[in-house]
Amino acid sequence: MKKIGILFGQERSFPPALVDRINAKGVEGVTAEFVKVEEVMQNRSCNYAVIVDRISQDVPFYRAFLKNAAATGTAVINNPFWWSADEKFFNNVLAEQVDVPVPKTVLLPSKDHPDDTTSDSFSNLKFPLDWNAILEYLGGFPLFMKPFAGGGWKNVYKVHNFDELFNAYHETGQLVMMLQQAIEFDSYFRCYCIGGKHVRVMHYEPRNPHHLRYAANHNVSDEMIKQVEEMVIRLNQALGYDLNTVEFAIMDGVPYAIDFCNPAPDADLHSVGKDNFEWVVETMANYAIERALAQRPGQNNLTWGTFMRQSIGV
Repeated sequence: MKKIGILFGQERSFPPALVDRINAKGVEGVTAEFVKVEEVMQNRSCNYAVIVDRISQDVPFYRAFLKNAAATGTAVINNPFWWSADEKFFNNVLAEQVDVPVPKTVLLPSKDHPDDTTSDSFSNLKFPLDWNAILEYLGGFPLFMKPFAGGGWKNVYKVHNFDELFNAYHETGQLVMMLQQAIEFDSYFRCYCIGGKHVRVMHYEPRNPHHLRYAANHNVSDEMIKQVEEMVIRLNQALGYDLNTVEFAIMDGVPYAIDFCNPAPDADLHSVGKDNFEWVVETMANYAIERALAQRPGQNNLTWGTFMRQSIGV
């Protein structure tokens, strides 16, 4: 029997719905349950063919457990090794390399020194930075400042002049930040992508209160929706994510990928709505079963994106 395990935290709608849907399909030799993490012995299998990870971004112990599970044959959704190395600034670099438009972005050193470092630790860093050159490259104010890694709209600032920029920067402490061109969008979409091939384009309005963000209804052409779908697939195949969301802001007819590093994306019934919830539960159930049936015990069953595969020549 091949077991599919769901590893989760405070969620209460998606994990049980996914377990119930997988088991309701009655696929011979496949069953689903909540993961039970017991004593974690190095190089010992946890006996799950597949684990769907919804929580290790917040629990380092779980991340280490998943790497051990992956090394001993479990197909972990999403790949914990890639997720540990990934961050938003690099994603923007990769997006440009696969011809997906993204806002112009500059990486900033942390305002405060990291622990156990001094100014001598930054002997190779130009100081001060040429802020006027940065502003010229980004096309002028307004700009967004956000962490180069992380999510949930935490520590995100919209700044309209240098005073606001430096005031925001002084609040960021040891966070490594990005300064980014503001895309003044006409319409906005949040897109689920599962297995690098299944896409759900959701009308979205990030300026609304959280419970109303999926209530948007943007008037765009079918051609634009198809273009967004194609870019979602291109990005996720390059990154290698099995489950992700990609956000696109449409400005002057151009879809800009804004946020596409969400490997534990919101899938709560009360947040995304009934129709989107039904799609993600059904599609994820089918994909998890597909991965379980293809799993090769004792071998590497992780998904790696085209960027990584091409880098190592496989």
